[in-house]
Amino acid sequence: MPVAQFTSAEWLALLQHELLLLAAVFFAIGLIDELAIDITYAWLRLTGRAKPAEVGSRGYALQDLSGMAAVFIPAWEEDTVIGPTLAHALASWPQDDVRIYVGCYRNDPATIASVSVAARGDDRIRVVIVGADGPTSKAHCLNRLYQALCDDETRLRAKAHMVVLHDAEDMVDEAALVTLDRAIWHDDFVQLPVMALPQSDSPWIAGHYSDEFAESHAKAMVVRDALGVSVPGAGVGSAIRRPMLDRLARLHAGEPFASASLTEDYELGQRICALGGTGRFLRARTHDGRLVATRAFFPSDLSAAVRQKTRWTHGIALQGWDRLGWRGTLAERWMTLRDRRGPLAALVLAIAYILVLSAILSQVSATAGFVAPLEPSPMLRGLLVFTMFGLVWRLLARGLFTGREYGVKQGLMAVPRVLVSNVIAIMSGRRALAAYWRSLRGAPVVWDKTAHHDHPSLALPKAAYA
Repeated sequence: MPVAQFTSAEWLALLQHELLLLAAVFFAIGLIDELAIDITYAWLRLTGRAKPAEVGSRGYALQDLSGMAAVFIPAWEEDTVIGPTLAHALASWPQDDVRIYVGCYRNDPATIASVSVAARGDDRIRVVIVGADGPTSKAHCLNRLYQALCDDETRLRAKAHMVVLHDAEDMVDEAALVTLDRAIWHDDFVQLPVMALPQSDSPWIAGHYSDEFAESHAKAMVVRDALGVSVPGAGVGSAIRRPMLDRLARLHAGEPFASASLTEDYELGQRICALGGTGRFLRARTHDGRLVATRAFFPSDLSAAVRQKTRWTHGIALQGWDRLGWRGTLAERWMTLRDRRGPLAALVLAIAYILVLSAILSQVSATAGFVAPLEPSPMLRGLLVFTMFGLVWRLLARGLFTGREYGVKQGLMAVPRVLVSNVIAIMSGRRALAAYWRSLRGAPVVWDKTAHHDHPSLALPKAAYA
């Protein structure tokens, strides 16, 4: 049919066909990428290289450390959760060689008071006041804690052998500190898994974090570790060997943490690798099967989840491209590309959902006889079959990984929660692009933190994490 004779409905069908082809191509590329990760993980499982290390139970957790361990916890407006966090950490880690440095801001008296109450009677907690009104950036607070540690080391004439990073809302694992203490002698950076605990009042928003971390920290991060590429820091359950932290500080005017970065935790692992340091993602289980991991509640409402993921996407995918560039081996660049695909994935997902609605309208119109449906080309038909197979595969994998950590019910819920993950990804991708544009025009980097109201150690029975 000549182009001039196309009706508006036929033009719409043609546009729908081309957009569908575009989305199908990108989905196919993404599925090939995921299948490569799945095949590598399956090979690691078959060869035994993906098997978690085994550590002792409570007796193991009570073992002495091989030196002083400094724990850094930056805190801004965390008076609701910092008390339970410190109480649980002190009870879980009774070793005398632990020093917990909590960074508070001078204009946040409520958090300072909460930390002071928790520190009463236990000299293992050190309250460090940031000499600026908050919030600055999380890295700025961490750099102040580093300075306080250096001052203490000079005064005590004793040096820590590792620094462990945690957030103010974390529930630490009792075996984590000894596990990190043993591992840090072999690598410059060690990252433990993170478990986003399900919340009964937010089965969909908070629950989608459980699904994503269960799969990522049981499969993708295991593959990264096996490939020997850089291990991105999660900001919690991360240990850095003390000499490496000093090395970073010397190279960056005394500040080992990147104050200008929105995701200084992710960047930390990259910078250590760039200096020739070694990183490790360490999965370990106790004799009774408990995963040694940091447990926490993640945002339970849509706006907070979108804000958090906006910061992640902005910092890792957009700002990280500017700050870190592309470097390393082919495997390193592959993982970097996976880390930075967020904005493009959000765009393709948005197009896909629009096409689903458009397809429904087109089918209704075709059924009513208003317009003849445009038949997909053989290439598009083949791509759709492949992507449908890939979608089913991805849903099964998500459900299996979630079910393994949280039980059958959560595993089944993980399948429909993929829709929630996608919607949040689309919304945060759009906001990240807008935020990045503002940063290019000179907008300052500030701590766009998530508000925390509940702590797992108070909300859950001990059996849930012990």
